Amino acid sequence: MAEKKAAKAAGKRRPLRKRPAEPVGLAPADLLGRAPPELEKIAGSVESQGGAVLASYRDPVGGHWLFLVSLPIDRVEPTPYQRAPSKAHVEKIARVLEKVERFLDPIILSPSPEGRFWTPNGNHRLEALKKLNARTVVGLLVPEEEISHQILALNTEKAYNLREKALGVLSLLETLSRQGPEWSKRTEESLAFELDDPALLTLGLCYRERPRLSGGAYHPLLKRIESFFDEDLASALEERQKRARRVLEVDDAVTGVVNQLKERGFQSPYLRAFVVARVNPLRFHKGEPPGWDETMERVLRSAQRFDLGKVKEADIARTGGPPPAPDEG
Repeated sequence: MAEKKAAKAAGKRRPLRKRPAEPVGLAPADLLGRAPPELEKIAGSVESQGGAVLASYRDPVGGHWLFLVSLPIDRVEPTPYQRAPSKAHVEKIARVLEKVERFLDPIILSPSPEGRFWTPNGNHRLEALKKLNARTVVGLLVPEEEISHQILALNTEKAYNLREKALGVLSLLETLSRQGPEWSKRTEESLAFELDDPALLTLGLCYRERPRLSGGAYHPLLKRIESFFDEDLASALEERQKRARRVLEVDDAVTGVVNQLKERGFQSPYLRAFVVARVNPLRFHKGEPPGWDETMERVLRSAQRFDLGKVKEADIARTGGPPPAPDEG
């Protein structure tokens, strides 16, 4: 029952709190001041690596201290669990920077465990500067290392597609599981904000094994039955790997049905989505869904026993929706 409640809760986003009657946060003058002594080491770290602290201030929402810094460009790198940059997007930013001759959008920075600096939001801008052979990057340095784990929440520069989200949160989970007891003993549940959606973790392992997987066909089903595990990260990863193997087993069966439909003359970008919808036992299910194992076992059996004779062209046309993204196969 607890797993079902968690799965249901995981599928819902927490709504914004009701707007308060009075303004919240700090007044403009309250942003000024001197950072507390325990944060002075941040300035020392920046300067020791050839950079400079340009300013320090408190952010207007939560009052947390931030540092506006400049750093040699070779001292900054993306988080190890961030998606690969888009070549086209990097080139677009580089052309704009070259045209206006101004870098007006500082990247987000956080300290890395190795003593350098990570950017959880700004890799495309960083790569654009490198393309122009720039010496320096300017960024907002957040003293807390944990900010670098919130890659999905922070990265608004270029929207993630499903595969990028899944591989990103999976890599984050694997990285944290190797970062000593402080992190390895944490649970998926305690990192729910950073990981965003438990179904992404299972899909991430599937994408790693099968890069052309049409994950979008399975994501709605998985969102209904997945939940974050309340156990250490290493144990959670082992369970995720078992679940990923089952999803890929289902995908093999679905692919077999899709190929047979094509042989019978059915041609549509919605074929896989149609088949997955047909074998989904929760399609008309109301209330709490069955557990993960039971649901996926029923999906697999349905795919293996799929009745091709009952499929009509009009049924596939009614599936509708956009065709799969080009990078999802």
